[in-house]
Amino acid sequence: MKIAFIGLGNMGGPMALNLLKAGHTLSAFDLSADACRKFAAEGLAIAASAAETVAGAEVVISMLPASAHVEGLYLGSDGLLGKIAPGALVIDSSTIAAATSRKVAEAGAKRGIAVIDAPVSGGTGGAIAGTLTFMVGGAEADLERARPVLEKMGANIFHAGAAGAGQTAKICNNMLLGILMIGTSEAIALGVANGLDPKVLSEIMRRSSGGNWALEKYNPLPGVMENAPASKGYAGGFGTDLMLKDLGLAQENAAAVRASTPLGGLARNLYAAHSLGGHGALDFSSVIKLVQAKAA
Repeated sequence: MKIAFIGLGNMGGPMALNLLKAGHTLSAFDLSADACRKFAAEGLAIAASAAETVAGAEVVISMLPASAHVEGLYLGSDGLLGKIAPGALVIDSSTIAAATSRKVAEAGAKRGIAVIDAPVSGGTGGAIAGTLTFMVGGAEADLERARPVLEKMGANIFHAGAAGAGQTAKICNNMLLGILMIGTSEAIALGVANGLDPKVLSEIMRRSSGGNWALEKYNPLPGVMENAPASKGYAGGFGTDLMLKDLGLAQENAAAVRASTPLGGLARNLYAAHSLGGHGALDFSSVIKLVQAKAA
């Protein structure tokens, strides 16, 4: 099938390549000329604009940074919903406010375009390997239409509920991720301050009751895991500012439904301090620098 893919960042680019490798016809676009050049060299057909990308597309996939970008892309007098063919399917894998996903889905329905929100988890490694987890909000029938496409990019696909439910599941997950990365960083920093070998300590905790995803796949201390962002100067991966955005979405949602999330609020404040310290573009696991600085 013909697929339009918009957003070729650290996550979107590898996702698009997996669809291409699966035999789909892709037209892709990103506002970054560097990203377009990079993935054109990998074989992606790059369109001149987002509007050109969706011409004749049966499926449109977007992976953008924030709610404002998604609204700007799809809505308004010049939005893509006015250019996508009726009957097409839109899969938005951005992590945004659930209210924005519902707004885009409602606007799509008025034009005969099915829209589902399908944010992901699994990091850049999962995007490259095609093992992402998709958390889908929307009609079950639309998910079944999307499933053959999603399966080429991910290993786990969950139907969270109606439009916007995928986003709610994603912010719950990322709030927990942000919290556990800080806790993991504190524990490793404490052990190192006491003279422990960080590799040995990490393995002890990984196999004990403190075991978690960060210790399994994303250790925050350089040199412990060869392929983790920490061992690559915290380059690539999931940026601190993106984690800060997601934690902000979680806090906004918690306020709206009157849920108590004190650790989520504290985590947001700590990532905000880390970002203000000049680390916003680094992978979020670099928050261990903040913990080590406090300890010093």
